[in-house]
Amino acid sequence: MVTRAETDGELMLRLDGTRPLSAASVEEMADLCDRAEDHRESGPVTIHVTGVPPAGWWTELTVGMVSKWERVVRRFERLGRLTVAVASGDCAGTALDVLLAADVRIVTPGTRLLLSWAGGATWPGMTVYRLTHQAGAAGIRRAVLLGAPIEADRALALNLIDEVTEDPATTLAGLAEAAGAMDGAEMAIRRQLIFEAGSTTFEDALGAHLAAADRALRRGAVS
Repeated sequence: MVTRAETDGELMLRLDGTRPLSAASVEEMADLCDRAEDHRESGPVTIHVTGVPPAGWWTELTVGMVSKWERVVRRFERLGRLTVAVASGDCAGTALDVLLAADVRIVTPGTRLLLSWAGGATWPGMTVYRLTHQAGAAGIRRAVLLGAPIEADRALALNLIDEVTEDPATTLAGLAEAAGAMDGAEMAIRRQLIFEAGSTTFEDALGAHLAAADRALRRGAVS
């Protein structure tokens, strides 16, 4: 079950990770991205996630559907607005995919990150890539190879999440205020610079950073 809300320029979706990945999952995420891109507001796009898909969730899945899902999650990951994920309970499957794609990750106490199981091992989707890219191979090896859950305190230590709190609403209010002061296009550029920094040499990255600096100077002069 996915529910949506939209107030004061903020977009919100609740994603139930117990639902197997399907065309509906792709459509719901695509719809959220459409609304985020169609609105001029700069408030955050927030997704509340929880749940683990049931055994056999993958039996009717196709590689084509997986590709569509991965592409829409990547689209969410690159939105021109701040993206926030709030997680609770055990999170796997689509819930974990979206959590790891968000700019800011907030979890309630007791939250655990888990990889789904399929074909006798953990699911080898892009969650494995994001876990490794964000936390390093050593930090997530047991989770990927053995399916060991990543407890909230461990996830915090690995920088997979940003905060553990019993009051996510307070943090969300502060993020909404901060996001409101940030230009969406500029935020997207900063995010892209972060993405590229881990795989680009200083010399190759310099041009992109100089272009971004020139853009900032020109915008400042106009304003």
